[in-house]
Amino acid sequence: MVERWIYKDVVPFAGMVAAECATVGSNTGFKAATAAGITYYVFTLYVAVVAAAALLPVALIFRRRSPSPKLPPHKISFFFKIVCLSALGLSCQLFGNKGLEYSSPNLSSAISNLIPAFTFVLAIFFRMEKVAFKKSSSIAKMVGSAVSISGALVVVLYKGPIVISNPYSEGPKDHTLGSSQSQPNWILGGLCFVFQYVCNSLWYILQTQIIKIYPDELSVLAVYYVIQALLTAPVCLLAETDINAWKLTTPLHFLLLLNSGLVGQCFVASIHTWGLGLKGPVYVSSFRPLSIAIAAAMGAILLGDDLHLGSIIGAIIISVGFYGILWGKAKEEELKELEHVGTLESSSKAPLLQCYKVEDA
Repeated sequence: MVERWIYKDVVPFAGMVAAECATVGSNTGFKAATAAGITYYVFTLYVAVVAAAALLPVALIFRRRSPSPKLPPHKISFFFKIVCLSALGLSCQLFGNKGLEYSSPNLSSAISNLIPAFTFVLAIFFRMEKVAFKKSSSIAKMVGSAVSISGALVVVLYKGPIVISNPYSEGPKDHTLGSSQSQPNWILGGLCFVFQYVCNSLWYILQTQIIKIYPDELSVLAVYYVIQALLTAPVCLLAETDINAWKLTTPLHFLLLLNSGLVGQCFVASIHTWGLGLKGPVYVSSFRPLSIAIAAAMGAILLGDDLHLGSIIGAIIISVGFYGILWGKAKEEELKELEHVGTLESSSKAPLLQCYKVEDA
């Protein structure tokens, strides 16, 4: 019982938190890569190639060692879904990287709070989630989502007094959204992030359906990244015609590309795909507001930023919202298990009742 609880609840929670940390780190790495001289299209294509080259041999090794499920009968339709998934992934990369080029990882984390709302609406539309206003589990999920988003907005919009000050900081710093709204491309960056996270929500929905049809996460991801790299190549090669731009001249370039390809893409996509098959798209997307708190914590610990009261209050609110979402999902799973047990018991009793009726006759 304890092992099952750890696998069903503790491990997915830890995996989602780790994935959000990797996402924030990858966004920061992109800004560092562009500052180091790598252009937008070069970074996008190289990261896709790194992800495909890393996952393909791993998937082939695991496929030889363990039996894989059979391909679905409608192979063309299944392959078309993976192509659509790759196109959505490419759209996420293009919109996301362009938004980061226009603005900053802070704005990306802020607008990522729209993902739970997008995914929840799409999951209801595709009948992957049921809303029952009379059930406490549905109410807890809806209220928890709203509370988490509110907490993330508090972190972004309310700075507050400094709680822990960096003794080596040079004067006051301003990392709020308002300080960056004067940049001419800030609105364009925000629009790019909105399109990115709409595609991201659709990616969650479609990936969940694919994993249900063919529950081999590694193979699906390997094919997904290979197709994404093939789709990315002509777009980026035609957009970036300068041959010198494709040359990686320093070890830092290789390090940043490997980090984004292996950690920001392979690791995050693997965790999300596994979580989608285990918990569903709403559970995975509900962790996106956590990126705000992670960004604030990483800034305070790694970058020496001042820790403000707004970050602490927002993190507490986000934690309360997460508890509501997780409680609602756990309650739903508990009810499903009780219904399943009840169905098994009724089916096991049915033959005995039939025997009694035959003997009485």
